[in-house]
Amino acid sequence: MSEAPAAPSVVLGVPAESRAGERRVAMSPAALGPLIKAGARVIVESGAGAQAGFTDAAFADKGAVIGTRDEVFAADVLLMVRTPDPAHEPTEVDRLKPSHTVVGMAAPFAAPEAVSALAAKGVTLFSLELVPRTTRAQSMDVLSSQANIAGYKAVLLAAEALPKLFPLMTTAAGTIPPAKVLVIGAGVAGLSAIATSRRLGAVVEAYDVRPAVKEEIESLGARFVELPLETGQEGGGSGAYAQQLSEEQLKKQQELLAKTVAKSDVVITTAQVQGAKAPVIVTQEMVAAMAPGSVIVDLAAEQGGNCAATVAGEHTDVGGVNVIGPVNVPSTVPTHSSLMYGKNVANFVQLMLTDGGFNRDVDDDVIRESMVIRDGEVRNNRVREMLGLQAIAEPAPPEPEPEPSAESTEVSS
Repeated sequence: MSEAPAAPSVVLGVPAESRAGERRVAMSPAALGPLIKAGARVIVESGAGAQAGFTDAAFADKGAVIGTRDEVFAADVLLMVRTPDPAHEPTEVDRLKPSHTVVGMAAPFAAPEAVSALAAKGVTLFSLELVPRTTRAQSMDVLSSQANIAGYKAVLLAAEALPKLFPLMTTAAGTIPPAKVLVIGAGVAGLSAIATSRRLGAVVEAYDVRPAVKEEIESLGARFVELPLETGQEGGGSGAYAQQLSEEQLKKQQELLAKTVAKSDVVITTAQVQGAKAPVIVTQEMVAAMAPGSVIVDLAAEQGGNCAATVAGEHTDVGGVNVIGPVNVPSTVPTHSSLMYGKNVANFVQLMLTDGGFNRDVDDDVIRESMVIRDGEVRNNRVREMLGLQAIAEPAPPEPEPEPSAESTEVSS
């Protein structure tokens, strides 16, 4: 008589996203393999991947079970792109139980009230935006993977809106000069925008408050705009957030950038400060100084915008300048953004999959930093402060293992 199959160590549920305009899915068929191999059972809601181009059959072929929404929400761990917010998905919040662990992008600093609502349900919440930006955690970094796509798509939006061509062209009818593109912010999105603009043939300049990124900018074929501005931000790689500038520094930055903005055909802004409103770098006066037909694409639109004229989700004509404030840009490229996001999620979840279930060991820095709620208690002190709660003492780092003594290394005969 054959033995019954072993019960799965944990059940992972992948629901269809219900946020308006969200076309991504939190898992892809390609990322399922390691999770199934580790003993997890994965239930994917029927149709969850349809908008990203993934069929139910594709998920099933890789070992997932296709189920209803009720069956997905009966899972131990819910894998999502956007975690439930009572302002947008009240019915999903109602479905949550204390036994649930929710993994996804929660925007905890922008929506602390949503975190409070999830805490009231007794769940454990991991916000993937808070995964530390370290070498070890690169494969789980959803901000970088999605920003890469946003930078690429920003250039396509600009090229479509610009009444000029991007590349230099020499024709029988004359020579067409290349478009002049300025990229502000050289993080992952900015570097992607630089590379894409160069591939389309534009002449590209780029600015960042961190002088350390000059080499990366120039390696992509762009000119680094050097401003005599003391920011105290000598370090910081492309994956790090820039620090917030003072009012005086920001005003000086605006003055120094004004001439470069005025001569640009396209300005793409990507500057963001984690958990804070995006700095306004391009003022109304700077927009007015640009030539009619110029384009600004503001990738910080959802965080308030780097351009004073930006309206989130809108194309705004400001004196002939087209100011574009796109929102949820990665969702406009749902297949590849879901492939990358799903891989990030799978790598993150694998950290916690064990023979006994789902390990939430806070000694692991990736787990500790991304855990916003544990069993109904808000654990992130920044969110606690925003909610008026007293800070929780940070756990002491684990003791380093002692070096083996001479006696312990001897082998007895």
